[in-house]
Amino acid sequence: MSEDGLGYMTEERRMIRDAARDFTMREVLPVANRLDGPDGEIPMDLRQKLADMGYFGIMIPEEYGGMGLGYFEYCLICEQLARGWMSVASIVARAQGGWIKSAMPEEMRARYLPRVVRGEFLNASALSEPDTGSDLASISCRAVRDGNEWVLTGNKYWCTFADGADYLTLFARTSPPPSSDKRYLGISCFLIEKERGSFPQGMTGSPIPKIGYFGWKTFELALDGLRVPAEGLIGEEGKAFHLMTKGLEGARAHTAARAIGLAQGALEDAIAYAGERKQFGMPIAEYQAIRFKIATMATEIEAARQLMYYVCGQIDSGRRCDKEASMVKYFASEMAERVTSEAMQIFGGAGYTTLFAVERYWRDARLTKIFEGTSEIQQRIISTQLLGKSEVEAMIAERAFEKLQAAKRGATA
Repeated sequence: MSEDGLGYMTEERRMIRDAARDFTMREVLPVANRLDGPDGEIPMDLRQKLADMGYFGIMIPEEYGGMGLGYFEYCLICEQLARGWMSVASIVARAQGGWIKSAMPEEMRARYLPRVVRGEFLNASALSEPDTGSDLASISCRAVRDGNEWVLTGNKYWCTFADGADYLTLFARTSPPPSSDKRYLGISCFLIEKERGSFPQGMTGSPIPKIGYFGWKTFELALDGLRVPAEGLIGEEGKAFHLMTKGLEGARAHTAARAIGLAQGALEDAIAYAGERKQFGMPIAEYQAIRFKIATMATEIEAARQLMYYVCGQIDSGRRCDKEASMVKYFASEMAERVTSEAMQIFGGAGYTTLFAVERYWRDARLTKIFEGTSEIQQRIISTQLLGKSEVEAMIAERAFEKLQAAKRGATA
C-alpha cells in the first residue's frame, strides 16, 4: 500500500487506516471466507465488534458517542473493510446517522443517535421500486394521511437488510407532482421502527435471489395499509427528494472506497498466488505477462484511490463536487471489475472455484457498477455537467412523465 502524498494522509489518518486493515484481516476476512454464500449472514458477534471499534458512528458527532470524523476517514475505513467483505463495509453505512442526523430535530437526534453508535439502531433504505430503477423522481408508492397516522401502499425493490434492520427509511409520494419538470416534488420520507428480524404489520418481504453481495438479504417489499405515526415523517412533507440527493456525493465516494477495497484484495491475493504457483519450472510471477498485469492493476487502483481522496476532501470542506463524485464512482467501479477479473485470470482455473476469495471480489465488484447509480447514470451526470442537458434527454423525460400520467388516468377511469 502506498504512503500517499499531497498532504492527504496525516499521521492520525494512517493510524485509522492501519487499525481498520488490522481489524479486517483479523476479524472480517476469516468470517467472509467461511460464511460468504447465499445463506450466509454477517454474525452478530462481528457486528458487535464493529460497534466496539466505533465504526457505526464514524461520522456521528462526539456528543452522541460517535467519532466525529468526516467522509475521508469513513472511506479510509470502508476501503479496508471491503478488502475483507464488501457487505461488512456496507453494513456500517446502515449507521452513521443518515437522515436522522441531517433532517430530524435535536430531540430525536438525542434519542436515536447514541443507539446508532452502539449498533442497536441500524437502517435499511427503501427508495427504489420495480419500475423506477435510478429514476427515483418517478416513485409511485403512496402515503395518505389518516388522522395522526400515514397509510402506505405500494411496492419497494432492492431493499437490502430490510429484515435485519431496526428501522426503515422509506420514500413515498404524498402528493402528485405539479408538473413534468418538477416530478421530484410531492415525495416524503418516513422512519418506520420495527423489530429486528421481522417486518411491521402491513408489510411483507420477499428475498431477491442474487449472485453476490452475500452476508445479508435483499428484498422486494409489499406495503398494504402500513400505518406510520405522524411523527415518523422525516423532514418536510413533499420535499424528501432533496434528502435523497443530498447525500449522493458521500454515497458515491463510499461506493468507490468499497470498489477500491475489493480491487486491493484481489491484487494482494494475485501477487501472493503468482509467487507460489509454478509453471514450467518457475513461479508465474517471473513471467512478463503476469508482471505487467500486476503493474497495470496496481496503477489503476492507486489512481482511483487518489481521486477518492480528493473527492472526500472536497466533501469534508463543504465544496460542491457532484461531478467529481460521479467520476470517482464511475472510475473506481469500472476499475474494480477489470482488476478483479485480471486477478482471476492470474489464478487460472483455481480462480473459478470458491476455494479462493478472488471470485468473491469479482462478483461483488460487478455490483459496484450498478448500485448507487449505474455507470451509465454517472456518465450522464458527468457529461451533463460538462456539456449541458441534451434536447433528446429533455424529450425522453417529458414523454416518460406523460406516459406515467396517462397510465394513472387509465387506472382511475
